[in-house]
Amino acid sequence: MQFYTKQHKFYCGIDLHAKKMYVCIMDAQGTIREHRNMKTDPETFLKIIAPYREDVVVAVECMFTWYWIADLCQREGIPFVLGHALYMKAIHGGKAKNDKIDSQKIAALSKGGLIPMSYVYPEKMRATRDLIRRRNHLVRKRAELLAHIQNTNSQYNLEDPFGCLTHEKHRAGIVEKFADPVVQKSMSVDLAMIRHYDLLLGDLERTIIRLARHHDPVSSDHTRCGHDPWARHAL
Repeated sequence: MQFYTKQHKFYCGIDLHAKKMYVCIMDAQGTIREHRNMKTDPETFLKIIAPYREDVVVAVECMFTWYWIADLCQREGIPFVLGHALYMKAIHGGKAKNDKIDSQKIAALSKGGLIPMSYVYPEKMRATRDLIRRRNHLVRKRAELLAHIQNTNSQYNLEDPFGCLTHEKHRAGIVEKFADPVVQKSMSVDLAMIRHYDLLLGDLERTIIRLARHHDPVSSDHTRCGHDPWARHAL
């Protein structure tokens, strides 16, 4: 775990959601200068932090909505910290919890040098990473269908095991091995879905390989400096 320890005059902690975000701006003495709930609107946010732009750092918890605020801060030259959600919960978890309290805690952790940092994935590579994650989701769904066929075989204690069903050539004749037409229908549905996933995943994998060849992770990194908010830090 690595922490953001660089000192600033002002610290902006944001409890970020899809439609709203609670913003807390704290100075180096711990005095709260701004504390308000607002829409997730870039122009409004820039207006709020405008008086503190000379030396402010923005920190948010690593949730699914962080892309736009990270990209906005990068374009505007504002230091940005992406806090590791699990580690942050361990550090500042408490019974009293709401958006207002959380935003203040994030600002206070930034001020105290206690924000555990997550890696801010480069903007140009982010969509490819998300596509890989989507592929993983589909692979798991396909695996569930394969497991259901094997489990059904075990339920009816068929003499001949199905073997490895990953390859289509091993799936021939599965439906006919069951006497009950209802079970046959269930197996037919599973096999049809598996074939569909095979086509989707094959196309996805070719696309991902093509996209990945054009990514340069070294040049896409903002910096390797340990104290820079855009540095690489593993999750």
